[in-house]
Amino acid sequence: MTAPQITLFAILGATLSLFLWGKFRHDVVALAALMACVITGLVPADTAFAGFAHPAVITVACVLILSRGLQNTGAVDWLARAVLPSEASRLTSMTALVALAAVLSGFMNNVGALALLMPIAIRLSGRLDLTPGQMLMPLAFGTILGGMTTLVGTPPNLIVSGFRAEAGLGPFGMFDYARVGVAVAVIGVAFIALLGWRIVPARKPMGTAGFDTGTYLTEVRVPEKSKAVGLTLRNFEREIEKSGAQIIGLVRNDVRMNAPHGGRRILAQDVLVLEADVQELAEALSAFGIKLEEGESASAPAEGKAEAAAQEPDKAGAEGDQTPDDAVEPPDSADRDEDIVLREFAVLPGATIVGQSATDLRLRTRYGLNLLAVSREGQPPRTRLRTLKLKSGDLLMMQGPAEIMADFMNETGCVPLGERDLRLPDTRMAIIAGAIMLGTIAIVTLGLLPASVAFALGVLASMLLRTVPPRQVYTAIDWPVIVLLAALIPVAGAMQTTGAADVLARFLVDTIARGNAVAALAVILITTMFLSDVMNNAATAAVLSPIALGIAASLKVNPDSFLMAVAIGASCAFLTPIGHQNNTLILGPGGFRFGDYWKLGLPLEVIVVAVSLPLLLIVWPL
Repeated sequence: MTAPQITLFAILGATLSLFLWGKFRHDVVALAALMACVITGLVPADTAFAGFAHPAVITVACVLILSRGLQNTGAVDWLARAVLPSEASRLTSMTALVALAAVLSGFMNNVGALALLMPIAIRLSGRLDLTPGQMLMPLAFGTILGGMTTLVGTPPNLIVSGFRAEAGLGPFGMFDYARVGVAVAVIGVAFIALLGWRIVPARKPMGTAGFDTGTYLTEVRVPEKSKAVGLTLRNFEREIEKSGAQIIGLVRNDVRMNAPHGGRRILAQDVLVLEADVQELAEALSAFGIKLEEGESASAPAEGKAEAAAQEPDKAGAEGDQTPDDAVEPPDSADRDEDIVLREFAVLPGATIVGQSATDLRLRTRYGLNLLAVSREGQPPRTRLRTLKLKSGDLLMMQGPAEIMADFMNETGCVPLGERDLRLPDTRMAIIAGAIMLGTIAIVTLGLLPASVAFALGVLASMLLRTVPPRQVYTAIDWPVIVLLAALIPVAGAMQTTGAADVLARFLVDTIARGNAVAALAVILITTMFLSDVMNNAATAAVLSPIALGIAASLKVNPDSFLMAVAIGASCAFLTPIGHQNNTLILGPGGFRFGDYWKLGLPLEVIVVAVSLPLLLIVWPL
């Protein structure tokens, strides 16, 4: 071996050791490896940070942003209700999710398939009492397994097909990979669903240490076309029981009935007074087309509130909210960021709003804010939400522009609670977010644009149509993951430029196979899987495809067997978060460490080898 190759192997060994040790953050270790390669001359200094412009890095960042849009708008909840069983057991739910991921990945970019299903997996983990990572790792591995079944399922398949065409044998067909890939995917999915998910480390994602605010008192209005119209209160409560909601009142024709009889039927325009966790409740109500009573006007611009109040006497005029001076916006309001957010505030003993109601405070006309719900210890209040006198210790859920929230906090003396993921599903915006994601995936699948450009176009559409508010675009990106991937891409490139990958592959084949064709096929498969775990899978396929053709020629055997072994091995990077973009995508949301992947990945790779090797010898005989 040459000196550069020895140096590179030493750096890679030290890097993997630090990853497994877990003492330092993975992005710090990756950056240190990159700097070591630059200092030793393995990576040119002027291209050291080219990884940040790599399509894989751009794709990962954009997928995270688009996934946030699906979560914000409630599109994920709709898809989960439409596709996944709502009351199924862990086994059934896990099987349905992973199988769906594998099927989708066979016909679309597997990064896009993961992006589509990742928010659903996170939501499903809560219902199944699992950590997000226990759903995300099986999901990611399912998408990788499904990608090996068709020509367009994953980039390595296209690369291997290209090398076959260059060798004068013609490209592989769309479903040539399915002859082995389907069996491997089915058995792999079955293993994951039955047993594999149980050995995934139960990590808590960073930043999820939350707090329990208890239940909120809130009001919901039943629209004319809601599925709830005609149901009894008892049946309606049964339908949304998963949210933990309790009906404590009914307002009909401005008359409030406390503790209404469960046999009373719901009519259009009824207002239901509920005690519940607002986020869980909002998701449950979205299935009935019902919105929180005070949330419907939240997106109306603050400008012109007086006119809007004049046209809504029940909500504004009757409350005395039409004072012209109060309707005037602060002079700088035109320059404010009007992104609508949800925030929780605690009412301190000295707050100026103690003893006042939303009506008294003129929240809508003075601030452009809505009071969505109130959490209070003791007996639930018996008045309408907008006329409820606030007390010290109350928790308020407010909706409105973020900067105006800050003004409200400063003026009233309330204090914000630690932020958590709160949202209200919006059917129209959910359709837009879903259309953007599906359109992006279609562009990639049809080959109209590269994945990175297509997903970046989707992010632009999301920003313009506000399914992801501009202020959330950069917070949706897991930056340590981006640094990890961007720093290691040049290091992986050094394995190609120095010839280290070629040296490693040929050494293993010559030393272990010793001229035996079956042994050589096994070595190519295992070597490809190993290299895919430490460098980009597309790069691995590009490096080993010519080696596989050369070995087949020297042994005078069928080259298709070896090319298919490369394709399968390059699609089975399960041991590290850097071998495949989908592994990288779940690193942050799952709270994983670098050494967590092999616990499920190693037995899965053993299964892949055990299933695929005999099938390769049968379907593509030597």
